[in-house]
Amino acid sequence: MNEIDRSKYQDTIVEIVLTYGPKLILAILTLFIGLWIVKGMTKGLSNLLDKREIDPSLKPFLKSLFGALLKVLLVISVMGMIGIEMTSFIAILGAAGLAIGMALSGTLQNFAGGVVLLIVKPFKVGDFIEAQGFSGTVANIQIFNTVLKTPNNQVIIIPNGGLSTGSVTNYSAESTRRLVQTYGIDYSDDIKKAREILLRIVNEDTRVIQDPAPVVVLEELGDSSVNLSLRVWTKNEDYWNVNFETKEKVKNVFDAEGVSFPFPQRDLHMISVS
Repeated sequence: MNEIDRSKYQDTIVEIVLTYGPKLILAILTLFIGLWIVKGMTKGLSNLLDKREIDPSLKPFLKSLFGALLKVLLVISVMGMIGIEMTSFIAILGAAGLAIGMALSGTLQNFAGGVVLLIVKPFKVGDFIEAQGFSGTVANIQIFNTVLKTPNNQVIIIPNGGLSTGSVTNYSAESTRRLVQTYGIDYSDDIKKAREILLRIVNEDTRVIQDPAPVVVLEELGDSSVNLSLRVWTKNEDYWNVNFETKEKVKNVFDAEGVSFPFPQRDLHMISVS
């Protein structure tokens, strides 16, 4: 290499250093400072999740996803500072993400639904709910599905996508629950007597809450009976026992005190034609 070529080579190196050196140094500083900021933001998210009492199974995933997204954005910014053209790379990433999203649309919908359920918490493990045409006790809330167990010990798996966007009835959300029972008596029976019997039965049950007090109202004048509606409040854990035992007590006391349970019937009148 002669002196002229060596001089050109040195000039080229100096030009590259002067052109890209400051950008490279700035990019490296930005990378280190950015990683420090990402670490702080991830820690802040972790503290926020702890305060919100987010489900423990969801916390590591959310922190990892949040940190990964911030790091990807940081790397793209740093590469752009150096002068690397990122437009084509971002376009390829977007196209790949779209294709994957379309292929896994149902799975991603269930995943997003699981995240929503675990953050918003419309119900928790142990609650008795009714949703998507099924009812049962929540046995497990997973990322993609929620598992219910019916009173008959059947296991129902419901995808979280529809569960997070549909209507859910949570019977365990409140500590108390109103029990409504309808009893039909004969038109010839004394309504006042029947009401007194019903109130006496429930007031003798210590599981029945007295505030609000039990009430009996005339619900309907039916085709074959006068229908009385008994309405009482109980604790959630006592609801079903009070429901079944009250029905049995009412039947026994009504029979003992001469209050009848009518049943549908028709009167036939025979007309003799001579």
